Amino acid sequence: MINRLRGLGIVLGLIGFAFIIAGGFAFMKVQEGQASLRSFSAAQGVELTYNEDGQLVDRGETEGAQAIMGLLTDDWAYPVVAAELDPADPVVNTGSEYMYQMATVSYHTLHGTQTIVLDEDVEYNGEMFKAGTYEFAVDGRYWNDFDREHPIEGIAREQAWSGTAHGLIAELGVGTVTHSALQMGLGLAGILAGLGLTIILAGLGLVWAGRAPVQTAVPAASRIAVPAAERIKVPASV
Repeated sequence: MINRLRGLGIVLGLIGFAFIIAGGFAFMKVQEGQASLRSFSAAQGVELTYNEDGQLVDRGETEGAQAIMGLLTDDWAYPVVAAELDPADPVVNTGSEYMYQMATVSYHTLHGTQTIVLDEDVEYNGEMFKAGTYEFAVDGRYWNDFDREHPIEGIAREQAWSGTAHGLIAELGVGTVTHSALQMGLGLAGILAGLGLTIILAGLGLVWAGRAPVQTAVPAASRIAVPAAERIKVPASV
């Protein structure tokens, strides 16, 4: 039984060690992914702008940055991690930074004004639109909020939510998902390493519990001397 416990403990120790190796491998791949993401972002040169007090600014104003952050946290309900917005490292390479930059593109698109030029008169739903130049405020409209058949709104939608705007948002979204996946990988590495350590401790406990019992010798001084008269005499066999 003792040998079985010790054998099981050794097996558990080896399994735990394998889990730790797997956790180390996962951690290494996460580090490689993070380095690649940082290099890609640095190559693009996309950076957030901070003032001398370390506050986010948009076009030189903190109010603009606050409005963008409101779009991100209130309208989109994104859980911004303040620690990921580092004035000392303005390159966009964390989930919160990617999402803030996405909100920046979206905010200026949503609150921009588009100039529409009609070359000829156009009638739509009984209303006549004369040839000329029109200023159309997007006024918070997303792509699906426009009437695409409207002679003004239809053109304004194409100009406001252009392929460039959609492309930037899509690219920033990929960065956000990549960073989130790397965080999950880091968590997985921690779980594997913790599980491996737990299994190793359990194996060591079984090895310890399976130690052979130590035979303790009784000191001669503590032995009880039995008087000769009280000793039991065994009769000799007949």
